[in-house]
Amino acid sequence: MPELLSFLILITAGLFLSELLRKFHLPYVVALILAGIVIGPYGMGLFHVDAAIEFLGAIGLIFLMFMAGLEIRLSSFGKLKGGVLKLSLLNSLFPFAVGFLIAFYFGYGFLASVLLGIIFISSSIAIVIPSLELHGLLDSRIGKTIVTATVFEDAFSLVLLSVVLQTVNPTTFLPLPVFYFLFFAALIALKFIIPRAKEIFFSGLRKKRHIFEQELRFIFVVLIGTVVFFEIIGIHSIIAGFFMGLVLSNSIKSEILREKLHAISYGLFIPVFFIIIGSETDITVFGDAGGAVLLTVAILVGSLGSKFISGWIGGRLSGFSSSNSALIGASTIPQLSTTLAVAFVGLEFGILDHQLVTAMIILSIVTTFAGPLLMRRFIKK
Repeated sequence: MPELLSFLILITAGLFLSELLRKFHLPYVVALILAGIVIGPYGMGLFHVDAAIEFLGAIGLIFLMFMAGLEIRLSSFGKLKGGVLKLSLLNSLFPFAVGFLIAFYFGYGFLASVLLGIIFISSSIAIVIPSLELHGLLDSRIGKTIVTATVFEDAFSLVLLSVVLQTVNPTTFLPLPVFYFLFFAALIALKFIIPRAKEIFFSGLRKKRHIFEQELRFIFVVLIGTVVFFEIIGIHSIIAGFFMGLVLSNSIKSEILREKLHAISYGLFIPVFFIIIGSETDITVFGDAGGAVLLTVAILVGSLGSKFISGWIGGRLSGFSSSNSALIGASTIPQLSTTLAVAFVGLEFGILDHQLVTAMIILSIVTTFAGPLLMRRFIKK
């Protein structure tokens, strides 16, 4: 079976090639992307994405956004005081404007420029939290400020993405304000309905191990069911997956269950998505040194500069010292899950081309390195 052979090549690359590349101290996600480039059609040509692999990649993308949402507590939004709100808005609007202008300057249309601006808004909570936790800053004032701002920016970027997708491919006859009011009302309703449904469903179970296995299947059914429902009414799966993670973040209290979700997501589905991302990275675009290289450099400088500067200014406006504000600016630099998800969707809808998506992948790789290094430097100060 050719599908089984493709899957074997994929999981083998994910296991051995990524582990080999990690010997060079590369982050796991970067190693997976590079493994995909090596085996993909623009590398050795050993692997091509077929329908079965594409389906697994779509599930991986949903779980990537779900796990990103699961890392967040809804209570974070309750901490959006005046200073944090200023930081979040400044760290969203200024990078958005820079991203928009870069794409527009390089000849991309309005929608592609908006999409690049949205990508510039996003940050990576999955990179930020471990870095803060490692240095004991997660529960400090600056740690809570950084986490809250990052959560707001990711959620804001995904809401904007949903508006763009509704513009490209309208799926509702309702006015957009009414549509989004109903969407968020449904999320709030699910926040209360799901825990009660779980209590009723598991009320007769006794054995702990059996409960955890059933809970795992329950979460799968709820996640895929709600994603399918929201896709029917016009919400893209990555947006539904992220917000379902947010909704369930306070409901999943068992550490064992969280570990099982993490193992299944990052052990199988999510690596498939990252390897597919790598395999679809067209490195041949850099043959045009005057085009793709210049675009990539502009995106790197624009993203790192706009995020750091707006984060630093936002920190100062929030009452932090210059060095603490520099830490805030550095913490907003990493771009991973949301950036790659938005780039993948932009390619899927024909808004972004391979040249821009390749630049986004390089942006994710560079900022995943640069962000934690800069954070460590300013934490030491």
